[in-house]
Amino acid sequence: MDSFWDLFKPEELIRFGGLFMLLVIIFLENGVFFGFFLPGDSLLFTAGLLCYVGVLDIELTHLIMYIGFSAIAGYYAGYWFGYKTGEALYKKEDTIFFKKKYITTAEEFYKKYGGAALILGRFLPIIRTFAPILAGIVKVKPHIFLLFNIVGAFLWPATIVTAGYYVGKIIPNALDYLDFVIVGFILVTSIPIYNSFRKERKRKLENANNEKA
Repeated sequence: MDSFWDLFKPEELIRFGGLFMLLVIIFLENGVFFGFFLPGDSLLFTAGLLCYVGVLDIELTHLIMYIGFSAIAGYYAGYWFGYKTGEALYKKEDTIFFKKKYITTAEEFYKKYGGAALILGRFLPIIRTFAPILAGIVKVKPHIFLLFNIVGAFLWPATIVTAGYYVGKIIPNALDYLDFVIVGFILVTSIPIYNSFRKERKRKLENANNEKA
């Protein structure tokens, strides 16, 4: 790696650390609260593309399986953390690696979609990290959490890793356009999060105005 910023470039991360680093990042980003800033969807897409071109010397199905198991483990780490910390997490002061608005965003998403949030949340940054933590806080039954965890953990890479693989197969020199694809992923997946933050801010302003009135 040539610079600190390479730590946020999916292709550089995989070329530098291979499959092992890929799985560690997936684990951290799927439930360890300080892992929310790590690349998720873009990393999976890049992994699929690099799998096709041979940088990752592994079969596509095996790659999806390994990522799925790592994602399951990450969700369980988040669930356990939320289960143990409980409501204390809401009282934690904001830091560089933690902000209460991330929990409230995951909470609103969970209220809207119920248990399915543990599946749908895999495809959204921040939600992906904090959904299992919230599930632990509200004490989701273990067998229900297990079901949604497994389904989401394999559906997520099966969709995005496979997309990256076949983009590499269909488009010649797809690696040359990878930066544009990554930016697109970030923009598209950030829209729901931005809307959630905006609604939460609007709700707080309305509550403040009502209290003053």
